[in-house]
Amino acid sequence: MDVPRLKTIARELRVDVIRMLAEAGSGHPGGSLSAADIVTVLFFHKMRHRPAEPDWPDRDRFVLSKGHCVPILYAALAKAGYFPREELLTLRKLNSRLQGHPDRVRFPYVEAATGSLGQGLSLALGMALALRLDKRPSRVYCMISDGESESGQVWEAALAAPKFKTDNLTVILDYNKVQLSGHVKDIMDLDPLPEKWRAFRWHVLEIDGHDFTAVGKALDEAEGTTGKPTIIVAHTVKGKGVSFMEGKWEWHGKAPNREEAERAIQELLATPV
Repeated sequence: MDVPRLKTIARELRVDVIRMLAEAGSGHPGGSLSAADIVTVLFFHKMRHRPAEPDWPDRDRFVLSKGHCVPILYAALAKAGYFPREELLTLRKLNSRLQGHPDRVRFPYVEAATGSLGQGLSLALGMALALRLDKRPSRVYCMISDGESESGQVWEAALAAPKFKTDNLTVILDYNKVQLSGHVKDIMDLDPLPEKWRAFRWHVLEIDGHDFTAVGKALDEAEGTTGKPTIIVAHTVKGKGVSFMEGKWEWHGKAPNREEAERAIQELLATPV
């Protein structure tokens, strides 16, 4: 695992996210930045995928259930070579393929249209079951958010996945503890969160979601776990990498203006890898 390379990529992706949102004048920086390190490890270390053959049947699938944070996914796909990087600046613009939530019809490089919070895990579970029926070696990775975990459909899927022993399914919970209008604990406290998932009979791992080595090891352990699905509870920081955004709920769904974006980019570029 080339951690310095992955850190460099994650920094590039964060810079692209800030540029995209400033150009669009809208979007969601906080959760995109908190997920950047995990998305980097998935796309540039762990997942089996082919940018030149996006419909490769044996590819691993990534479902971004928290679809409003799609800027980080677009940035990763562009970096991986699925589409030109310059197209990132069309985010949320009229007739752009890069909508504010992923649209598989317009943009087939994403696995699912998501953003109606709570639904992504059900989609991912269906994919995992279908892949098993087809005897495919592929794995399904689903990123959910903590605020989204207040939705009942998350827990319906959480009940079903162990029943059907979907060990080709890994959920990553981006646990940045901040949602649209405040801190999760003040709106609908989820704790004790790992214990809840254990009670639902999942294999549960708890890590620092900004520790690249820990993320890689957790994904490896998930792949080696049989008979049950795995959830990785990844403790992260909302707005990670930009000091004036970190931990601030106000930056959940507010794009930086040009001056703020320049400050953020300079700060990110000054961060050692």
